[in-house]
Amino acid sequence: MTAFSTDNQKNLMLFSGRAHPELSEQVAKELDVPITPQTARDFANGEIFVRFEESVRGSDAFVMQGFPAPLNEWLMEHLIMLDALKRGSAKRITSVLPFYPYARQDKKHRGREPISARLVADLLKTAGADRIITVDLHTDQIQGFFDGPVDHMHALVQLSEYVRNHYSTDNVTVVSPDAGRVKVAEKWADSLGGAPVAFIHKTRDPLVPNQVKSHRPVGDVDGRTCILIDDMIDTGGTIAEAVRVLREAGAGDVVIAATHGVLSNPAAERLASCGAREVIVTNTLPITEDKKFPTLTVLSIAPLLARTIREVFENGSVTGLFNGSA
Repeated sequence: MTAFSTDNQKNLMLFSGRAHPELSEQVAKELDVPITPQTARDFANGEIFVRFEESVRGSDAFVMQGFPAPLNEWLMEHLIMLDALKRGSAKRITSVLPFYPYARQDKKHRGREPISARLVADLLKTAGADRIITVDLHTDQIQGFFDGPVDHMHALVQLSEYVRNHYSTDNVTVVSPDAGRVKVAEKWADSLGGAPVAFIHKTRDPLVPNQVKSHRPVGDVDGRTCILIDDMIDTGGTIAEAVRVLREAGAGDVVIAATHGVLSNPAAERLASCGAREVIVTNTLPITEDKKFPTLTVLSIAPLLARTIREVFENGSVTGLFNGSA
């Protein structure tokens, strides 16, 4: 009987879209692997072309893409890259999305509205993604939109460690910007040694995006250092108003901590003048010079992404990165 054998060794290949190459380069350095060379260009009418310069057959492919503006263009590029890998016979394709696009459209608020976060998940699956790695989804339920494994990572470890190293935790209150993120605030409180939790009671007009009318804080904030947490900061209106409410309630220093710094105009101006002592975000999205201001601190999410990619590649435990608490 004649048999055919192969060493069948796994081959990790890292790919990067053009939206946030700096983060991809940081992840590549952490993994000690090169970014696979590719040709990517736009046609005159806006169509996108991508071709990889090396064979991807049988590879364990990890495709990174950031989603700043213009988000739709980068989403289309990412889908095209997934399709190219699928047609190039990659063995497994993992879509690495530090910031999941359309995450805020995760449910219908009124009739005749789309659930765009589910649509994005369907597009990723159809294009060829077998797995998703992402960071701090707007809501956990988005994990269920994708028909495959989703590794939902959290920047809490990096953010809370920075806060512990730079601020005394003896007089800290963790503040959620609304009642919906109180559970996240409780995890923050545990990471800061059992700090008390408060939240801002607010109302939002569903007909007017990016505008919130904040009310009073619920919880002990008087004279305390308030760590105001959120998953993302877009135009900064919500978080700046929350800072004002906390100040009026007698809070001491207010420190803002968020994973995703979307920072759409006029966020930089609002955050610079809102009275917060410091604004801490990660680099899941590129922070360009026009978005920077003196009190902004940007932490790198690359080590977390690299460890996650390595665990997935080696069939290890992603949950173990959070000591089993993810």
